[in-house]
Amino acid sequence: MDEEVLRRTEAILAERPGDDAAHEARARALLALGRLEEAEADAMDAVRLDPDEVRYRELLAEIQSGRGEHADAAAEYARLARRDPRQVAWTVAEAAERIEAAEAGKGVEAARRAVRLDPGNFDAQLALARGLIHLGDAAAALPAASRASDLRPGDATAREALADALWLSAREPAAFDEFSALANELAGRDRERVLAKARSLYRQRAGWLGRALVSAPPIFEFALRHGWLRVR
Repeated sequence: MDEEVLRRTEAILAERPGDDAAHEARARALLALGRLEEAEADAMDAVRLDPDEVRYRELLAEIQSGRGEHADAAAEYARLARRDPRQVAWTVAEAAERIEAAEAGKGVEAARRAVRLDPGNFDAQLALARGLIHLGDAAAALPAASRASDLRPGDATAREALADALWLSAREPAAFDEFSALANELAGRDRERVLAKARSLYRQRAGWLGRALVSAPPIFEFALRHGWLRVR
């Protein structure tokens, strides 16, 4: 179906090069096919042809984020948020992209704006917690992560942020227990990321025998899965 969209839009653009809707449709099809560089070019054409169309700018930001161009995506979301500050989702998206772009300070500023607009917004609280963790602000990160967890109990992303905040706050045993529980529940890249944190924390607190255990990942994971590991 996406290939058919590409064929149709190519024909349309051959006749009407300035058709912004065709550029949008083509960008979405290319995005679905994983052809992000081409998708970005068409999304930028759509924005150039109709700079006021919100849908085109949202699409461009999504593609830029997918390409790892987090600073550019943040700038697009910030531009959208300035147009309508009441749209919390854009400010939250800006915060998340700022943090991914290693601009944690700006990310925290955006997240705090979002929290002021909607204190009960889970994504805003989570973005705030993550930004504060990146800044190393333990005193502020732990309450923010706790609020995110309270807003969506059991959510894995909130639990991981809370574990990060606990670790930052020198509450290593509680952090390790949460990492351990998550490692047994998650899969794929999420599990690998949490396992890496559990190994790092255990190595930090363990003696020579514990460090030897960490150096043997299959044994460490087996012990972790059976609940045999603790930190003090």
